[in-house]
Amino acid sequence: MEEELNDIALQPVETQDLASTEQSKPAPEKAARKRYPWYYVKRFDRYIIKNFLGTFFFAILLLFAIVVIFDINEKLDAVLTAPLKATVFQYFMNFLPFVLSQFSPLFTFIAVIFFTSRLADRSEVIAMLSNGISFHRLTLPYLFSAAVIAVGSYVLSAYIIPPANVERIAYTNKWVKNKEVVYGDNIQLQVKPGVMAYMARYDNSTRSGFRFSLEEFDGTTLKSRLTAETIRYDSVGLWTVRNYTIRHFKGMKETMIQGTVMDTLLNIDPRDFLISKNDEQTMTSPELKQYIDKQKARGVANIKNFEIEYERRIAMTAASFILTIIGLSLSSRKVRGGIGLNIGLGLLLSFSYILFMTVTSTFAVSGYTSPRVAMWIPNFVYIIIAAVLYYRASR
Repeated sequence: MEEELNDIALQPVETQDLASTEQSKPAPEKAARKRYPWYYVKRFDRYIIKNFLGTFFFAILLLFAIVVIFDINEKLDAVLTAPLKATVFQYFMNFLPFVLSQFSPLFTFIAVIFFTSRLADRSEVIAMLSNGISFHRLTLPYLFSAAVIAVGSYVLSAYIIPPANVERIAYTNKWVKNKEVVYGDNIQLQVKPGVMAYMARYDNSTRSGFRFSLEEFDGTTLKSRLTAETIRYDSVGLWTVRNYTIRHFKGMKETMIQGTVMDTLLNIDPRDFLISKNDEQTMTSPELKQYIDKQKARGVANIKNFEIEYERRIAMTAASFILTIIGLSLSSRKVRGGIGLNIGLGLLLSFSYILFMTVTSTFAVSGYTSPRVAMWIPNFVYIIIAAVLYYRASR
């Protein structure tokens, strides 16, 4: 391996004499090549990137097999009851990308630890450093690979996986356990500035609400109030009120209109107030942002999970770089006992990162911090750990 790396680092010209070639090169280029040995290295980068990404995808395949076995065991009744086509294509084909999105930092860390530990165990890292490649230069192909994983993970989690989650969650609601919220009580929200809607109860199975009221204000002054016994929603966004009364207020005067049926367009959708578990996972990042802004304007309070999911997708991209640096710093030195210690330590740190992010998300739910701060606390802590380990490894 040392001879191979020497060849990579030097890259002699086959068709010309090396001395005459060096004499023909411009002086600034020769000086640069003497000062920066990594100038010659190209196959070295490809070697690191190929093995890093190859180990990453191999780890994914192995963990996918384990996840599928455990998930089938957990949902055995549903697997035996549901049609095979729905289980394979509607659930598992959408579930595995979801697992990849959730645990990509873990896969990245395992790949770095395993691959780099093998290099160190075979003294390849020593050979690289002894041939003039600095530790900082060694880090570059690792960071490039981490960038590929980070961009791919973000695109998956922000744009591709949410539509797939719609199918996956529909399967679990039908065949495993229905967690869809189909009714709500005492619903109050802002339709638009100055207009407030209220329903004592809404049942999504019949698309009907009861004891509905719509109030319009001018500042703090009530201008009009519509009340109805029932209100019904159809698929095109049209709301129909029945047995309604409209009161208009102008100073001390009041006018009243009564009717049996009236169609009205309200800027309200049942999903605005019937929020089911994991609904945030079915929206792309632009949809999440739009939904969060709209719900905040309406005064809806239970949107913390949506904010956490939005910030988590961004924070997880930084995790690939942080855990790559930590993994490289821990496993770049040959240790007694082989690579087992490095792999064990790497698994401990990666699982602790995921656990830490789960714990800090509860801070946002409880209102102690904002969702953005809660999702970035683990990154800030592990950035410090990565900086200390990298400094020690590069000395």
